[in-house]
Amino acid sequence: MPTDVDHQLARAGELLDRTRERYSSVSKRTAQRRNAEVVRRVGRVVLADTAIVIAAIVAGLVLPNGIGMFGALGVMLLLILATLFFTVFPLTAAPNVEQLAQAPLKALPLTTERWLESQRLALPAPVRTLVDSIGVKLEILAPQLATLDDSSPAAGEVRKLLGEQLPELVKGYGRVPEPLRRVERNGLTPDQQLAQGLQVIDEEIGQMSAQLAQGDLDLLATRGRYLQIKYRDEDGPSA
Repeated sequence: MPTDVDHQLARAGELLDRTRERYSSVSKRTAQRRNAEVVRRVGRVVLADTAIVIAAIVAGLVLPNGIGMFGALGVMLLLILATLFFTVFPLTAAPNVEQLAQAPLKALPLTTERWLESQRLALPAPVRTLVDSIGVKLEILAPQLATLDDSSPAAGEVRKLLGEQLPELVKGYGRVPEPLRRVERNGLTPDQQLAQGLQVIDEEIGQMSAQLAQGDLDLLATRGRYLQIKYRDEDGPSA
């Protein structure tokens, strides 16, 4: 007959399986987004280089003496510059915090995802999995907001979380000098506070999405939970 220990082991195994599935899904979605980004960048490079080569061929046919050696060197230089430019520079400029506040409700999740991704390299490596998880949840949330009234209390809660609290958390962490981010104060380091805050936001977005799926707008409008983080001041993670 199964003992309490057996039940506890079974529950622990189920929790481990759910955690693995969650992060496997996050990793797959993240890899898909990055692969799509690579494909788009390669496509831009191919189009730009093709245009340069065609222009060089046309110029060679039109000019009496062709493009000559210097022209050929110029074409090679243009090919190199175009390749570097379209490989390094982003497809579109990342939105800023002000744009998050002004974004239409249905565009807010994906605008927030783009902004958060632009902050990724400035965040500590251990929290980047949370950034990926939040990104996946924002993609799920986006179509759910398409029919939500922008002036409704429920929409206000979504805006508050995505347009105010999430960017304030990340900006507050960014204001902490790098050498102090792993120094403990009041029981937590700024790195730990950031991780705690992102975890809460990740869970909040998931619960908002579930409530929208169930049509429970009243519950969403009266959540009143916001960020339950043990901050010691109003500026985010403490220095």
